[in-house]
Amino acid sequence: MTGKTAPPAASKKAAAAPKKASAAPKKDSTAAKKETAPAPKEEPAAAPKEEPAPAPKEESAPAPKEESASAPKEEPASAPKEEPASAPAAEEPSAPEHPPAAEQPAAPAGESAPVPTTEATPAPQEGLPAPPAETPAPEPEKPKEEPPSSPLSLAVEEVSQNSVTLTWKTPEQTGQSGLDGYVVEICKDGSTDWKAVNEEPFLSTRYTVQNLSSGDKIHIRVKAISASGASVPATLDQPVVIREILQLPKIRLPRHLRQTYFRHVGDAMNMMIPFQGKPQPEVIWTKGGQPLDTSRINIRNTDKDTIFYIRQSQRSDSGKYELTVRINGAEDKATLDIQVIEPPGPPQNLKLVDVWGFNVALEWSPPADNGNSEIKGYVVQKSDKKSGQWFTVLEHCTRTSCTISDLIIGNTYSFRVFAENGCGLSETAAVASGVAHIQKTKTTYQAEKIPQRDMMEPPKFTQPLTDRTTTRGYSTHLFCSVRGFPQPKIIWMKNQMEIREDPKYIAMIDQGVCSLEIRKPSPFDGGVYTCKAVNPLGEASVDCKLDVKVPK
Repeated sequence: MTGKTAPPAASKKAAAAPKKASAAPKKDSTAAKKETAPAPKEEPAAAPKEEPAPAPKEESAPAPKEESASAPKEEPASAPKEEPASAPAAEEPSAPEHPPAAEQPAAPAGESAPVPTTEATPAPQEGLPAPPAETPAPEPEKPKEEPPSSPLSLAVEEVSQNSVTLTWKTPEQTGQSGLDGYVVEICKDGSTDWKAVNEEPFLSTRYTVQNLSSGDKIHIRVKAISASGASVPATLDQPVVIREILQLPKIRLPRHLRQTYFRHVGDAMNMMIPFQGKPQPEVIWTKGGQPLDTSRINIRNTDKDTIFYIRQSQRSDSGKYELTVRINGAEDKATLDIQVIEPPGPPQNLKLVDVWGFNVALEWSPPADNGNSEIKGYVVQKSDKKSGQWFTVLEHCTRTSCTISDLIIGNTYSFRVFAENGCGLSETAAVASGVAHIQKTKTTYQAEKIPQRDMMEPPKFTQPLTDRTTTRGYSTHLFCSVRGFPQPKIIWMKNQMEIREDPKYIAMIDQGVCSLEIRKPSPFDGGVYTCKAVNPLGEASVDCKLDVKVPK
């Protein structure tokens, strides 16, 4: 804009005329006065137009605001000079965009117009730079996803003259997006140049590296790949020699070594473990991941087996031993759990808790030293003071307390307890400090007082006499029964006449049964017979009729 002459006053009015015309249709002369107020809008435009062409892009919106406060007083006439640069037709579309400008209150006479500077920022004129667009609020950054963890249990499955087959397990952490696959890399021994074998990741956990040279010694590693990156590689511990394995390594662990192998302290330990594999495999023994102490343990290897030998076992020899048979990265492993034990110590704090009747209660604590083996139980013994010999009362008692019964009254007993583990009983026993004396109980016999019962009873016949018929010359018997206390006296009568010492009659009484035998009766002996019982309390009698017939 520099170098141009200012247009005449008539052109200045002509430039302002379109603005009035755009606002005039709805406004009268009062509105025309208000049109003069927006003049400060044009003043801020003078500053940016005088600067070089790239300036409007670099200039920020607040710059016109600073000039609008000071420019109106110093250069009121300079603003119209720049105005002809914009054609009236170009300013006409700006009027509808800002119709509220006519409704703003007009500036008082004699004052500058810095008040509408707030509207100067969104300048509607073409010559002014556009206000900067509002920048959107920054989105919160998403946490970066961590790459997956290393593949697990990388091992060599098979080696041939020109290939090697690997196996591994899926990583513990695969990430939210999951695995894209795995990449296998190889590097020759002595070099650091790792090369990827596969171009694209694959999801299988088994892979065969082909086209290898026989006799090469290579290092192999595997990476897990996901959208967040590659994992730390899982690398084989030893380089793999590319040559054909005629027979994969295999350990033939004996059956008795597949469980915990117990030995006593001081015993010799000699284990032979066969294996197979061609060519000659490498045999490696470790304990807890560390090499063995060759000063105590002797290892001898042959083509088909390995021998583990210890002259005198100690408790420190206990632990888990790892046997590895390896051929060019292919390997087989076995674990031996060896436990060297000895007899336990004696139980502690054996106490005689209580003595009552024929019983004794004992309590104790486990031994301080279990002999490197679990305590299986306890053995409780007793000793009589008279004999002094020990007898086993309880075996394999799993508790630390017991009750001993059936002790003999009047004897004094001592007690001791042994601990027992897989090696046997403890060498010494815990002896109770006190003794148990089984005292005699004093008992006094008191006869039970039974009230006397009155057994006196007058005679009473329980079975009467019955009428009989007999034949002359044939003896006959008359029977009846009677009871009474004291025992009644029995009197037999015939026709109311007492029968006395007559050999023809025999009278008897047994357990209350009365009988009268009539020997060879005749018709004269027939009649009424009476049995009479008499005692101090009274008397009773029964009758019967005897008929003696004469045979014809």
